[in-house]
Amino acid sequence: MRERMRRRKKKPETNESEATGKVGQQKPLVDEHHPGPIVPAYDDAVVQAQEPVSETVEAPEPHRSDKRLETELQPEHPSVPPAGTPEQKPAQAARSPRASKGVVVLTIGLPGSGKTTWFKRRGVTPLSSDMLRSILFDDITEQRYQGLVFSALRSLLLARLKARMPWNYVDASNLAAYERRQWIKMAKSFGYEVHAVFFDVPLEVCLERNRKRERQVKEEVVQRMAAKLKPPAFEEGFSKITVVRVKRA
Repeated sequence: MRERMRRRKKKPETNESEATGKVGQQKPLVDEHHPGPIVPAYDDAVVQAQEPVSETVEAPEPHRSDKRLETELQPEHPSVPPAGTPEQKPAQAARSPRASKGVVVLTIGLPGSGKTTWFKRRGVTPLSSDMLRSILFDDITEQRYQGLVFSALRSLLLARLKARMPWNYVDASNLAAYERRQWIKMAKSFGYEVHAVFFDVPLEVCLERNRKRERQVKEEVVQRMAAKLKPPAFEEGFSKITVVRVKRA
């Protein structure tokens, strides 16, 4: 009788394994009435087959658009449209090997070099600082708020890029590489190519044209700009550079 009582009062062993997350708790009884848990057996070949296999795949190098250099002569009669205006054909943007979303065209040149005439011959209304001065201050000659003007100009181009407009033109002097860098960086961040139209016109020709204009720029200002002017280079990020020169007699 006492023997049976001792067997009933015997406490089960305490669990000391951390694998179950129940340290200190009593182990469950295991006998013919409480069999232990079933432990599955795995075949080594099956386990190896189920393990994920990592495979390194090299990405192909991105295609780069061909860099192109073209020369264009200013016509004797600026009012005559050019023979074909590829800039006006949005489908041309899709021909790039990089499948770019479109093109941003930057003009580079002094006052009087022919930038405005170049746009008029193509029927293009570019984003320009003069346009914004007229809109913001009702005065195209207003020069006190240059930072505000070009900040608004960048915002307008940004809106066009977000809208995925295929052709975008920025009419500004863009004399030095650091002035062009911000436009190039913005365009490329949206997957656009950048073209440069460089007006390689002699300073004396620009000054002569400037004297005949209704709204003139001071000659000393044009001369300072000429000293600052640097031709565009492909290293800046341009995929096409068009050089516009004066047609000689």
